[in-house]
Amino acid sequence: MALLNLGILAHVDAGKTSLTERLLHTAGVIDELGRVDDGSTRTDSLDLERRRGITIKSAVVSFPVDDDTTVNLVDTPGHPDFIAEVERVLGVLDGAVLVVSAVEGVQAQTRVLLCTLRRLRIPTVVFVNKVDRVGAREAALLDDLRAKLTPAVVAMNTVPRGLGGRDARCIPYEDGDAAHRARLLDVLSLRDDAILEAYVEDERSLTHGRLRDALAEQTARAEAHPVYFGSAMTGAGVDDLVDGITRLLPPADGDVGRAQLPLSARVFKVERGPAGEKVAYARVFTGTLRVRDRLALPGGGEDRVTGVRVFADGADVPVAQAGPGQVARLWGLGGVRVGDDLGDHRVPVEEHHFAPPTLETVVDPVRPGQRGSLLAALTQLAEQDPLIGLRQDDTRQEIFLSLYGEVQKEVVQATLAEEFGLDVTFRETRPLCVERPTGPGEAAAAMKDEGNPFLATIGLRVDPAPVDSGVTFRIGIELGSLPMAFIRAIEETVHRTLREGLLGWQVTDCAVTLFRSGYAPRQSHAHAVFDKSMSSTAGDFRGLTPLVLMRALALAGTTVCEPMHRFHLDIPADVYATVMPALTRLGAYQAAYQAPPAIEERGPGQRPATSTNPTWTTIHGLIPAERIRRLQEQLPSLTRGEATLETTFDHYTPVHTNPPHRTSGPFGPPRGPLGPVTGTTTR
Repeated sequence: MALLNLGILAHVDAGKTSLTERLLHTAGVIDELGRVDDGSTRTDSLDLERRRGITIKSAVVSFPVDDDTTVNLVDTPGHPDFIAEVERVLGVLDGAVLVVSAVEGVQAQTRVLLCTLRRLRIPTVVFVNKVDRVGAREAALLDDLRAKLTPAVVAMNTVPRGLGGRDARCIPYEDGDAAHRARLLDVLSLRDDAILEAYVEDERSLTHGRLRDALAEQTARAEAHPVYFGSAMTGAGVDDLVDGITRLLPPADGDVGRAQLPLSARVFKVERGPAGEKVAYARVFTGTLRVRDRLALPGGGEDRVTGVRVFADGADVPVAQAGPGQVARLWGLGGVRVGDDLGDHRVPVEEHHFAPPTLETVVDPVRPGQRGSLLAALTQLAEQDPLIGLRQDDTRQEIFLSLYGEVQKEVVQATLAEEFGLDVTFRETRPLCVERPTGPGEAAAAMKDEGNPFLATIGLRVDPAPVDSGVTFRIGIELGSLPMAFIRAIEETVHRTLREGLLGWQVTDCAVTLFRSGYAPRQSHAHAVFDKSMSSTAGDFRGLTPLVLMRALALAGTTVCEPMHRFHLDIPADVYATVMPALTRLGAYQAAYQAPPAIEERGPGQRPATSTNPTWTTIHGLIPAERIRRLQEQLPSLTRGEATLETTFDHYTPVHTNPPHRTSGPFGPPRGPLGPVTGTTTR
C-alpha cells in the first residue's frame, strides 16, 4: 500500500483546518464535520486552539484515499507567530497542499510558504478555498498566483457557475478543453525540451495522457503546481483535489530495500501525554523502529522505546514496529528533543527554512516565589518549541523568551496558566539583535600562566564570516596533538559562549579557529589511582574556553545588527500623501522585490517604492522591526481603517549609532582569572 505524508499549509484563516475536516469526512473517517468556530475540529485538540479558533500546534491524522493509498495528513498553524511548527514539519513531508483563500488571495505567509516549498523541492498542489464566499475570484485569482507566487501554475478545474455563493460548483477540465491544453503546454514546455520539440514538430503527438504524465513528473520535482478550486465548507472541488493528490504527488518511498538499511528517523514534534510522559512524533526514512530498541540521543545518553503507535483511519494504533515512510508516536524517549535524528544513518535535511524569531521579552511570575517553577515550566515548553529561545540571566534573575509576535506571547501566557497554574506578566517586547565580528582577533592562555587555574592551553582566533553562515568552528592544530574529547569540549563551549557577545546579543556569522593547544596527559602516583591535580580533563577546556574566546572577540570587536522587515502596504490612493511622511518618520525606505544582501548598506531618505491604480496604492519597502508596532497603531487613523499591512523578516542591518545593549550585557573587555585582555588583532 502506498503511503503519503501530506502537509496542509496556508496563511491564517485561509481554511486549512476546515479542509482537513472535509478530507476526513470525505474519506469516511468522521461522520460529522467539525467547525473551527465551534471548537469541534479533530486536529485542533488544545482548549486554547478551540477558544481562539486558530491552529497552534501541528497535528497528524490519517485517512485512506482508496484501497491502495493512505494519507498521513499534517495540519499546521497558519499564523506567522507559529511558523516554527511549520518549520519542523517540512523535513518529514512527501508533498503539500497550499491553501489560498479565493477572497483574500495571496497573502504574506502564502508567499513565504511556497517559496520555501519550492526551494526544498517539496511537491505542492494549490487549493483555492472559499469559492462559495462573497468576493471570491477565479481568473483574477489565477493572475495573482502567477504574478505573486510562480507562473508555473495550472488550473485543473473551474467554477462554471455560482462563484461567490453557496451553490458554487467546480468541475474538472475535460481532455479536449483548448484553453486548458494551451496552458498545460505553456507551463510544461518551458521545463521539458521533449514536450517543446514535439509541440514544434507535431502538436498532435502530444496526447492528453502524455501531458498529464509530464505534469505529474514536473509536480513531483516541485517545478509545476496544479491548482484546484473548491470549498472546504460545502465540499465543492474536494473530490478533484483528492484525485490530484493521489495522481500527481509522489508517495513515500517505503520499499523493502529501505527497510533493510540502518535506522534513520527525525523527531518533528514532542508533546506530553495524559500522565505527563513525553511522547515524540517521528518520521521514519530508512530501517525499522521497534519497541524495546535502545536509541542513542544527539544530546547524549540513550533511551529505550517502550511504545510505538502509527496512524491509520483517523486514529493511532499500537504496533510492534514502524518502517520507512511511516509517522510514529514514540514513548520512552525521555531525553529526546524536537529536531533530533534517531539512528546511525542520517538523512540530510536543511536545518533552517524560515527566519528566526526577531523579538524578545522578559517573563516574570506574578508571585516571585514561583520563579523556579516558571523556569521548569518554560524548560518543558522549550522541549516542544526550541525556537522560543529560553535564556536565563543569573545576575539579574531574569528569564528571556524569543518570540515571533504578540499572539505567541498571549498563547505562552495562557499555556502557563492553564497547564502549570502559573500567572505571569511580560515586559515590553523588543527587537532581538545579533552581533557580528568587525575584524579578526585572537587570544591565548597557556598552562601555568599567571591567572590560569586550568590544566589546559588554548589559542582561539575569531574572524568575520559570510552573512547567514552562523558560527563555524575550525581546527587549526595538528590532528592528534589534542584528544578529540577535548576538541569537542572546546567546540561545544564556543557555541554556548557565543550566545552572548560583547553587548549581550548572540554572535553570528563568524569563524572560530583553534590555533594553539596543550594538555597534561593522564597521570597517577605510583601504585595509586588517577590524580586530577596532575591531569587535564574536558572540564579544564570547558572552563578556559570562554575566557580566551571573549578576549579574542573583544579584540576583534563586534557590530550590533538589528532586524529589518520587508513590508507591503495597500492603502486608498487618496491618503497616499498622508501615509508617506509617516513612513519616512518611522525609518521606512525603498526595497526591491527580490531579497537584498543581508548586510547591504541603505541610506535613510530613500522613499518606499509604490505602484498605483486609480483607487488603491501599494507601497513596499523595509522598516526596522522595532517600529512595526508603531506603524500598526498609526495606520487606522491615517487610512480610515482601510489599510492592509503585511510584514516579513528580511535581514539584519548594522546599527552604527547608539547600538542597543542587552540587559544582561555589556560584557565589555572581559576580565577574570586571566586578568586584562591580552592578544592580537589586525584591522
